[in-house]
Amino acid sequence: MAPKIHLHSIAAGYLFALGATAIWSGNFIVARGLNDQIPPVSLAFFRWVTAVAVFAPFAVKGVVKELPIIRQHLVYLAITSFIGITCFNTFIYVAGHTTTAMNMSLIAITFPIFILIFSRVLFKESVSIKKGMGIFLVLTGVVFLITKGNVSALVNISFVIGDLWMLAASVLFAVYSLLLKHKPGGICVNTLQFTCFAMGLVFLLPFFVWEQSWVQGNLLNHTTIPAILYVGIFASLCAFVLWTQAIVTLGPAKAGMVYYSLPLFSGFLAYLFLNEAIGKIHFFCLVLILSGIVITNHEARPVAPKEKGQVSQ
Repeated sequence: MAPKIHLHSIAAGYLFALGATAIWSGNFIVARGLNDQIPPVSLAFFRWVTAVAVFAPFAVKGVVKELPIIRQHLVYLAITSFIGITCFNTFIYVAGHTTTAMNMSLIAITFPIFILIFSRVLFKESVSIKKGMGIFLVLTGVVFLITKGNVSALVNISFVIGDLWMLAASVLFAVYSLLLKHKPGGICVNTLQFTCFAMGLVFLLPFFVWEQSWVQGNLLNHTTIPAILYVGIFASLCAFVLWTQAIVTLGPAKAGMVYYSLPLFSGFLAYLFLNEAIGKIHFFCLVLILSGIVITNHEARPVAPKEKGQVSQ
């Protein structure tokens, strides 16, 4: 018989999930707020340097112990690292140069739909009518968002390039999540996470060197250093710990639903710190996207309500 979970534990679980989501929402604010002070690849590189340095004392022992398993699955780890660490977050920072933090957060929460699509194509998972309706609503919300409510803009392909970069990041996050779901046995979460951080940083190095060849000025200053520490320590490590605790307490289904509050945090922070306006179109798109995701996930959850899973940022 499964142990009872007290109400205060459930409340703590929701607080953990909300804390992780709030921290991750700040990543979009940093991406947008520093768009004229530090180029995207450099921001991503410094982020993962910080994350690896802080994480190393806690993870190196496990990495050494599981080194034979790491070597056995090196190809898997390399692909996962390149997609989830090297490319995914860098795309977010590229998007921040031309689109708003609110748009980025709204587009970010579409990744479960891409997971559903890829699961259907690659693993032949069925798509019910409810799931189809959910996909339609989410895609409609994204289209209205990137066209700013002017759907006729699709004819002229007049998208903001940052929205497309963010959409590409969401696709990558979906692929990354599927890869994590099918991770090899024998590798603990900390080892997997640290290995991906380190390998992703190595893959990012050539792009960082290339970017530095044309960047002028000092990138590390009183404004950029605190932001780098934030995304390197809090968004990369603290949020992951909080999210793991939320999953242990609530399970992946309930914790996952909290993640969809991301645009609310990002919109509020963008309004406070970046003076970004929040218009009716954002609320309309938010309703469409959230409704679609809720409808899509409603049928996918009850199959194994007590099954434990892992979700990583």
